[in-house]
This record gives sequence, structure tokens and C-alpha cells, in this order.
Amino acid sequence: MLRATKILPAGTWDRSLEADSIALAHDNRHRRRIAMKGEGGTEFLLDLAEASYLRDRDGLALDNGRIVRVVAAEEPVAEITGNAHLIARVAWHIGNRHVPAQILPDRIRIARDHVLEEMVERLGARVSHVNAPFDPEPGAYAADGHEHHHGDDDGHDHDHSRSHGHSHDH
Repeated sequence: MLRATKILPAGTWDRSLEADSIALAHDNRHRRRIAMKGEGGTEFLLDLAEASYLRDRDGLALDNGRIVRVVAAEEPVAEITGNAHLIARVAWHIGNRHVPAQILPDRIRIARDHVLEEMVERLGARVSHVNAPFDPEPGAYAADGHEHHHGDDDGHDHDHSRSHGHSHDH
């Protein structure tokens, strides 16, 4: 079976080497080792050194020199719209809750969540339910643009169990 052992970030690989593509929802793009099958039938083993987040348009380098393109699959999301000031306020509130969010030029996408949707509507934003690709921001600590999760020790430099003068709603 073919193996993919390296992620090639979007925009850094030669599209003429594309052998196939694989559409994955947001929750299925944090991977280390799993058998996969591309849209065109290419079967391969994703075999990365550590669990990594696969971003839309990344390439998975196969050991035969070809590349499988990652596609952010359409999935149910909430799109949040409003004026620029309102969107900035909403982004702050969403970020304060550590919720994955895709920041687009004129809107924010989050996974559907009625509690968060009610919160942003109370702030004055509009929420629409759509099916669209969901490719949230990788996070401030993902230096290479690919978020890496490390279990319970996630690299935070503060302790959520004590007060810092602000609250986190989890």
C-alpha cells in the first residue's frame, strides 16, 4: 500500500503531481496514522510522525512521488455576519471560549452550536445555517500553520483552575 508521510502546506506543492484528492470534514482532519481512500480511488496509509491538522489544499506526499490534495468537505456550519465592529466583537467572544473559528473577509464560520449562536445573536450579529467547507484558524501557537495537539499538556501558559480576573465558559 502507498504511504503518505509528509504534509505539503497549501500553495507549496506542484499541482501537476496531484494523483487524487480526499474530502474530509473538520473533525476528521486531525490525523497521524490511518488508511485512506481518495475520491478517485487511490488507497494509501497516512503515516505521519505526529498527529497533525490537515488544512484545505494541503498535499499529502505519497512515497511514489505523487500527491493527494486535502479538501475541506462541506459540512453544516453557522455563518455569522454583521458590520466590521460587530464581527470584531463576536470574534473576541468566540475566541474567549476557545471555539474553532474560520475568519473570512466578511463573516465568521463556526460549527453549529445553539448556545453560541444565541450569544452572537444577542450581540446583534446575524446567524445563517449553511453547508460549506470549514477550515478554522490553526491557532496562535501553530508556528508552521499546522496545529499540533499534545493531549492534556496543550502548551497553555496559564492554569484554567484559578482566577485570572476573567472567566472562561467551557
